[in-house]
Amino acid sequence: MSDTPSAPVPDAGPEAPRRVSRLLYLVPVLIFAGLAALLMARLYSGDPSRLPSALVGRAVPAFELPPVEGLRGPAGEPIAGISTASLKGDKVTVLNVWASWCAPCRIEHPVLMELAKNPSLRLYGFNYKDKAENARRFLGTFGNPFGAVGADESGRTAIEFGVYGVPETFVIGRDGTIRYKHVGPLTPEALPGFLEQVKKAAAN
Repeated sequence: MSDTPSAPVPDAGPEAPRRVSRLLYLVPVLIFAGLAALLMARLYSGDPSRLPSALVGRAVPAFELPPVEGLRGPAGEPIAGISTASLKGDKVTVLNVWASWCAPCRIEHPVLMELAKNPSLRLYGFNYKDKAENARRFLGTFGNPFGAVGADESGRTAIEFGVYGVPETFVIGRDGTIRYKHVGPLTPEALPGFLEQVKKAAAN
């Protein structure tokens, strides 16, 4: 029988239960992160502009937004705000939700400048959670395609419209009914399909 002493078993000490405890705390976080990733994948799979809107086919919400303070047109005339009544008339209204702090809004702005030349529609702006001076600077730098711009500084009207974020663009029929909603920036590639929706709205 050997008298050689056996190697001592390492003592894990208090660190082992601490590590287990930390892992247990991480489990709910990992589950939440996985569910959030799954939800985002479901929402944004394919074309994000096809996110559903409960308001499509319904009248625009009752609202009245003041103009962006100090915003003026090329001849120095004040640019009006927008309201429920101003979205009705003899033309289809394209209502673009934008903000000066929104990077994708800068990407889509050249498309809006081209869209404003289309005589079959009128293009209005919906300035979301912005400061008047920043909104004026943005339009002064990139051009103002809008015939009217309403200032939604609190974001309350955007909630009533079901806005997910900026930019978003609504097609509103002559009777004030929301006919279509495009989520995300309007791009040259998306423009032909968007104009088809404008034509459909004009036919109703």
